[in-house]
Amino acid sequence: MGQAGIGSSLTDYRVYLLSSGEKWVCRLAGGIFLFSVGYLFFHHWIPAGLLSGAGWVFPGYWRQYLLKRRRDTLGIQFKQALYSLSSSLAAGRSVENGFREAIEDLRLLSPDHDNDLIKELSVIVARMEYGQPVEEALQDFARRADLEDITNFADVFATCKRTGGDLVEVVRRTSSIIGEKLEIQQEIRVMVSQKRFEARAMFAAPILFVVFMNLTAKDYMEPLYSGIGYLISFLSLLTLGSCLLWINKIMKIDV
Repeated sequence: MGQAGIGSSLTDYRVYLLSSGEKWVCRLAGGIFLFSVGYLFFHHWIPAGLLSGAGWVFPGYWRQYLLKRRRDTLGIQFKQALYSLSSSLAAGRSVENGFREAIEDLRLLSPDHDNDLIKELSVIVARMEYGQPVEEALQDFARRADLEDITNFADVFATCKRTGGDLVEVVRRTSSIIGEKLEIQQEIRVMVSQKRFEARAMFAAPILFVVFMNLTAKDYMEPLYSGIGYLISFLSLLTLGSCLLWINKIMKIDV
């Protein structure tokens, strides 16, 4: 398989594609959840069914979540690979052998001995064996990954190779800087995740309260499911949904 064959099957980490089955599972799960919430607030299948139609947009949110998780994981794996590459170059190995050693080290850290970065490093090694300069292979990976750390490393690596700089020192300093940056990002994520949990608890509390009242005081809740009660339930649900969107917007912190 030549370079064209390799390049035609490479992953673009800027997008995440769901299969048809995954999309329908998301729509079904979202529809069931929204139908349940709608029936809880209205006790009528027509408004609940209309609300469940919003489950059609759930695959988009699920795709964004999976894409972010994949990109975050790729960044962590890249830091680990840089540490391995830095050690290999410092020990006197060639760049080609350094990438091969990084693959083996990542396989030791990966439970299934396979992940996105292992595949990418394997492609880089294969391209080098076909005679393609390593900096070109790195630049292609950086373009598809579209991550700042990988792009910066690819640019610095290419400049170093072109000008004859100290490649060992460049890789060592770059791995150290990226490692410190990822540690700070991880600390921020831990702090933000606690607030996100609190936000989800605040969103779930009114729904759980309505469930509790329906189970323990049906007569008290009965006026909400007739006449003006439908309007009150609609405004309550609309307010709850707006608060959820507002909270998600506030808590959306890219690190």
